[in-house]
Amino acid sequence: MLKAVRMLMLRVAWALAGAAICCFLIILIHSRFIRDGKCQLAAGTCEIVTLDRDSSQPRRTIARQTARCACKKGQIAGTTRARPACVDARIVKTRQWCDMVPCLEDEGCDLLVNKSGWTCTQPSGRVKTTTVS
Repeated sequence: MLKAVRMLMLRVAWALAGAAICCFLIILIHSRFIRDGKCQLAAGTCEIVTLDRDSSQPRRTIARQTARCACKKGQIAGTTRARPACVDARIVKTRQWCDMVPCLEDEGCDLLVNKSGWTCTQPSGRVKTTTVS
């Protein structure tokens, strides 16, 4: 009987040791993918970090979003199809915003007069204006 209890305790000890090693390996692997508390993005991709909407004015919604991008050499954070994306840096330098195709497929893109942003016009006539700061 005592021998059976010892064998059971030994099995439990080995199971706990195995679980501890497994947890350690998971933490070790996870730390390889985490840096400064943020997951690493694949090259050429973006993610939305914050998105704020202000609908306090009638018939007008102001949306502000912050994106985090890991762009390749020669690229910079921009917008493609109404989503954050890495775009050719030349587009931003020349302020030719419509070249990065910022609007959805059925929308038309027009530069603002002072090139501070663009408008996306939907077939229904609704206009979305985006300014760059």
